[in-house]
Amino acid sequence: MNAQAAKQHAREQVEGAHGRLVELSHRIHANPELAYQERLAAAWLVDELSKAGYQLEFPIGGLETAFAGRLGPGPLNVAVIAEYDALPEVGHACGHNIIAATAIGAAIGLAAVADELGLRVSVIGAPAEEGGNGKQALIDAGVLGDEHFALMVHPGPTDVLTSEILAAQSLEVMYTGRPSHAGAFPERGINAADGLVIAQVAIGLLRQSLLSSDRVHGIVTVGGEAQNIIPARAEGIWMVRAQTLERMEVVRDAVRRCFEAGALASGASLSIKERPAYADMRHDADLAGLYRANAEALGRVFGGASDFNRYSTDMGNISYVVPSIHPVIGIDAGGASNHQPEFAAATVNASADQAVLDGSLALAWTVIDAATDDALRQRLLAR
Repeated sequence: MNAQAAKQHAREQVEGAHGRLVELSHRIHANPELAYQERLAAAWLVDELSKAGYQLEFPIGGLETAFAGRLGPGPLNVAVIAEYDALPEVGHACGHNIIAATAIGAAIGLAAVADELGLRVSVIGAPAEEGGNGKQALIDAGVLGDEHFALMVHPGPTDVLTSEILAAQSLEVMYTGRPSHAGAFPERGINAADGLVIAQVAIGLLRQSLLSSDRVHGIVTVGGEAQNIIPARAEGIWMVRAQTLERMEVVRDAVRRCFEAGALASGASLSIKERPAYADMRHDADLAGLYRANAEALGRVFGGASDFNRYSTDMGNISYVVPSIHPVIGIDAGGASNHQPEFAAATVNASADQAVLDGSLALAWTVIDAATDDALRQRLLAR
């Protein structure tokens, strides 16, 4: 089967399933679940893959809401990545409902041609992209990393081929002081919240030495128990981002010193827990070129201004071990951008439903092109 015939066959399957895919996207959107709690979404995705003929492993990698669906003889093994977790308060404001539906759509299209093209399709359900780094957990568990290439699409305000995906790491910070009556005996207390305030001031002063691509931001999660008690405990979560893992480590160490300064000045003790790092993204140029041609064949346009061109994702971790792409597929969000409530609302509008179809086809066609391009196929098989 040549590429043109395979693409047409895949298209027929995806278009036939479009209504079901849109319903799946809307159902996940209406039932947002946070990182590592995506029980409904994972079960729905597994059910769809089972109907498409995939052999399922669920759960997998020691993660309750992770799964793998596999189909086809190989030898060329592609991983299609699904995400399906939501954000606190704003739900699917990053559009993971669209990501999940496009992964299933691509899986349906590829199921129809995998045998003829010598493909093994692995659909990997990766929980907890929003802060949990589920993909690295699956890499560590041996679930991810043996494939020859990996791909997914992510919704945004415009189509972007190769976003600048930053390395990132979150720090869980806790200061422990000593409580006391704030009116009668303030001198007997050690104010843990003061340590956090001093650290934030130090981080603010640090910004003069940061690069324009560096990012430091965070929230205070615990600031004390009552206004008339010297705070004995103060906690926060901060995130550090930079263009590469190496640069991120430099910035992270500088930020750690700011928190240490808060402990030294306030007298509170300090503990810092480092969450697993998100890597920067290494886009595979050949695969990205194929995706662009396929997306443009569907009427997608690249090169316009975008406000979603610098962010972080644990897809970067996959790109360190497997050739990967992570393009952005545009939806009409009325000027809103990711992580805003208005964007969450837009991920189930007509343009979002079209993105489910286009994303499914662009992913499936890109895999077909990679499987039928002799030079690229051999490069991928040789990795």
